[in-house]
This record gives sequence, structure tokens and C-alpha cells, in this order.
Amino acid sequence: MSAKDEMRAMLAQLMGSTEDNNAPKIRFSDSKVCRPFLLGCCPHDVLDSTRFDIGKCRRIHDFAAKADYEKDSADGRDWNFEADALSELRSFIRDVDRRIELSKKDLAETQEELSTEVEVKANLVHDVGEQIGKKLAEAERLGVEGNVEESLKLMTEVEKLKEEKKKAEMDYRNAMPASTYQQQKLRVCEICSAYLGIHDNDRRLADHFGGKLHLGFIKLRDKLVFLEKLVDAKAAKRRKEREENQARSSPDRNRDRDRDRRDRDRDRDRDRGDDRRKRRSRSRSRDRQRDSDRRSSKSSRRDSRERRSHSQAEKPTSP
Repeated sequence: MSAKDEMRAMLAQLMGSTEDNNAPKIRFSDSKVCRPFLLGCCPHDVLDSTRFDIGKCRRIHDFAAKADYEKDSADGRDWNFEADALSELRSFIRDVDRRIELSKKDLAETQEELSTEVEVKANLVHDVGEQIGKKLAEAERLGVEGNVEESLKLMTEVEKLKEEKKKAEMDYRNAMPASTYQQQKLRVCEICSAYLGIHDNDRRLADHFGGKLHLGFIKLRDKLVFLEKLVDAKAAKRRKEREENQARSSPDRNRDRDRDRRDRDRDRDRDRGDDRRKRRSRSRSRDRQRDSDRRSSKSSRRDSRERRSHSQAEKPTSP
């Protein structure tokens, strides 16, 4: 980030989206805004102006929107942008790790193969050199910050490591043929994929480990670990809340289930009662119909007998 960008970020941090009332406002929740940028881990920004510069980000980087997001988050609002940022950052770091493995493979194929004993001695020189470079870079940083006592303490450790490195280099020199000793034995930095040579001096190593590229990758990798833990913690919290809500709602669901069962039983009993009443009503109706038919049949037979009797009584007797 350039000095101009840093000044813009500071102004945006102080003023938020009210920095320029004439400029069109963009909400940090807009899908076009870069989520890793809002969380301070966009590789396009972190690695800007380094050997690993990957150009301008396709999404919007707006410092005022970032300031608004940070204020809103400080007020307790959870936008859950961490999952999106984690996905993008994880994909980027995965690509870098693949590049590191390919570089290692290339070195193994192109560099002269060493015996196991010489390889161990070479790795020891590399390891001690990296420790010196890291401590020198840290001592310089502490000195700039005014922490002189801690800086001097690290410098004392550096001097001891230098003596250890001299001994390791001597062992490596003695194990190597004189004709091949001056050949640069390289290794790939596991953090930023840069090449480190076994003959690199302390200044070169300090510049590497204290440089923007290496520190930028440390920041990105640390942020990746942080986001993974945060996203997992939020997911666990949501699961726990769901389980608690289910546990709280279980008695209510049981009561509702019991009430529904009672209602169904009551409706079934009522329906059965209605059916019985209907059957009894139909049965009584049939009984009345049969009684009526029986009475009608008896009356018809009686009338028929009376007509026959009357007809016989009216017939004339023979002389």
C-alpha cells in the first residue's frame, strides 16, 4: 500500500462514509466489495509492489466502506463475511503451496544430487542461516520501534548463531568435493516460495525474512488460521443454539402433539357417536316402516275378507 493509500485509509477510518459527501456511496454489504479487503487480508493489497504482485483486485476496495464495516462490527452486528474471505484466502494459499511443491520438485531434478550426509550438513547451514535472518530482521524492527534492550538481546543471540553457522559451513565444505562446493545449493522458502541459497550472507537473509513479501505471506497465513478457527467456532455456536432451541421447543411440541391426539380422539368419538345415532335412527325408521307396512297389510286383508263376506251374503237363494 502506497503512502497515498495509507493516508486515504486513515481518513476513511476517522470519517467513515462521510469522507466525501459528493462522491457516490457504496455500502460494504454490496456484493461487489471485496470481503477479504474488509477483513484486511486481500492478497492483492498485502503483496502489492512485491515480487509476488498479482495486480489489482477485481472487486471494490473502498476505505470508507471498510471503516463503516468495522464500526458496524464493533457495534455487535455480525455480517458473517469471514466465511467468504476464508474461502478466497484458502484458495490463494493452496495455489501458493502447490507452487512451492513444484519449485521443490524442479530443484530436486536440476541440482546435483548430494549424499545423505552432505544433504544433512547443507540443511543445517540453511536452518541456522534462516534463524540468523529472522532474528536480525526482528532486532532491526525492535530497534526502529525504540525497544533497544530487546533488540540488543537478539543481537547477542545472532552472534552465537553466526559462530554455529561458521562451524556448519566448515563441515559442509569438508564434506563436499572442492569442484562443486561453490555451486549454489538452493532451497525454497516454505512461507513465500522464494529461493534461498546456502551461500546467502546474513544481510541477504535478514532482508528476505524482514521483507514485505515474506512478512506479507506470514500475515496471510496467520489470517487463514485465524479465520478457520473463527468460522468453525461460529458454526459450532450456531449448532449449539439450534440444539438448545430444539430442546426448548420439545415440551411445546409434545404438548401440541398430545393436544392434537386428544382432538383427534374426540373427533373420532364424536363421529362414532354420530354414526351410532344415525344407525339407530335408520333402524327406528325401518322398524316404523315395517310396522306401517304390517298394519297396512293386515288392514288390506281384513277389507278383502269383508268384501268377500258381503258379496256372499247378497247372492239370491235358489227356489
